Amino acid sequence: MTPLAIPTFDDVIAAHDRIRPHIHRTPVLTSTYFNELTGAQLFFKCENFQKAGAFKVRGASNAVFGLRDDQLAKGVATHSSGNHALSLSYAAGRRGIPCNVVMPRTAPQAKKDAVQGYGGVIVECEPSTSSREAVFAEVQARTGADFVHPYNDPRVIAGQGTCSRELLEQVPGLEAVIAPIGGGGMISGTCLTVSSTAPGVKVYAAEPKNADDAYRSFKAGRIIADDAPDTVADGLKVPLKDLTWHFVSRHVTDVFTATEQEIIDAMKLTWKRMKIIIEASCAVPLATILANPEVFRGRKVGVIITGGNVDLDTLPWMKG
Repeated sequence: MTPLAIPTFDDVIAAHDRIRPHIHRTPVLTSTYFNELTGAQLFFKCENFQKAGAFKVRGASNAVFGLRDDQLAKGVATHSSGNHALSLSYAAGRRGIPCNVVMPRTAPQAKKDAVQGYGGVIVECEPSTSSREAVFAEVQARTGADFVHPYNDPRVIAGQGTCSRELLEQVPGLEAVIAPIGGGGMISGTCLTVSSTAPGVKVYAAEPKNADDAYRSFKAGRIIADDAPDTVADGLKVPLKDLTWHFVSRHVTDVFTATEQEIIDAMKLTWKRMKIIIEASCAVPLATILANPEVFRGRKVGVIITGGNVDLDTLPWMKG
């Protein structure tokens, strides 16, 4: 397999120019309550207000609108637990091309509905990385579509890097940025932008303890992949790949983990105190800040809220 090209900050700038008509420049919110609770100054970059409800529309749009004319007829395809699938469907719909997505049968119904609402065609797989990749290989062979990987794709990482580019412009003087980590697309884009434009800013990653392969990879110095972890943070179940590991291993300061209850509590508290809808996956950074206040106390911290696509009929605190 040919090694993937490592994106540069020039690619981030080009991506921002390319996708600007198709995305929102999302707001940054603050909370006196959370500042007092953590002892830090927290600045929440709210990608839950993004087009398609998630940051992934940035990378997906960069890939779709960067396609050559001769690639358009066969469209694009991917595998995703939800937000990348619906984001790619959104971008493909804006360009008028087909989009086929492989999704776990256990993916939230709200995300499946969104994919179909944007015109994407779903093929279901079992909830494991191995099943996802095997079913996708069949779909790609059948369609001949351009594969837009959810995170291990230079175009996607460059697109995700536009989020922290905006954040650094919106909040001068940040000392740290923290974001969730699953496959590592957002973290990689964050590392790319921060290391290029604000190298003094620390980048932290936050992960569910039940799906802590990135944490274990970071500590071991090599990729350790889990096939089918079980966590309420459905967007963070996938493992790192070679391209995202390049950024994580070189630029992340530390990886923190949160328990399932800590994630649910942070999600619920955000809804309650900030009056915004966030997914469980997006609550992981706040959960780890609350669990490790000594790391962040007294610092200006950017917290990337990655999305708000929630199935309102099956909220995690309703179970039991």
